[in-house]
Amino acid sequence: MRKHLAIMDRATIDKILSGKKIIETRFSLHKIAPFGVVSSGDLVYMKASGGEIIGQFRVKKVFFFEGFDQKDFFDLKKRYEKEINADENYWNNKKDCKFGTLIFISESERFITSPIKIKKSDQRGWMVLG
Repeated sequence: MRKHLAIMDRATIDKILSGKKIIETRFSLHKIAPFGVVSSGDLVYMKASGGEIIGQFRVKKVFFFEGFDQKDFFDLKKRYEKEINADENYWNNKKDCKFGTLIFISESERFITSPIKIKKSDQRGWMVLG
C-alpha cells in the first residue's frame, strides 16, 4: 500500500467527502502521476490548493487509459459523468488529453487537524509519498 498526496480545489474535496463524487479523475497530455503509480488499497491524502491536508480516501480500483482520442474521451464522459461529478468546463479543458486515470473511491474521511505536514511549493497536482 502506498500513500499519495492529491492537490484539489475545496469544492472537489467536499464532493468526495459527502459521497457526491465517487471517482477522482486525472487527465494529462503526458504520463505523469498518478498514471501508473496508484493502486487498489492505496491511501490518498487530499490537500486543498494553498491549504492543508483536510481528508483522505481509500482507492477501491483504478483504470488507466493511454492513447486517448476525443471519441474515447467523450465515451468515457458519457459513461461516468454522474460519478465523476464535474462541470462542463472541466470536461472541455481535458478533451485533448492522451492519458487518463480513473480512481474509484471506496471510503473517505475528513480530518479535524492535518495528520501530517508537507512542504510543497511546486506545481504538481499529485505526489507519491511512499
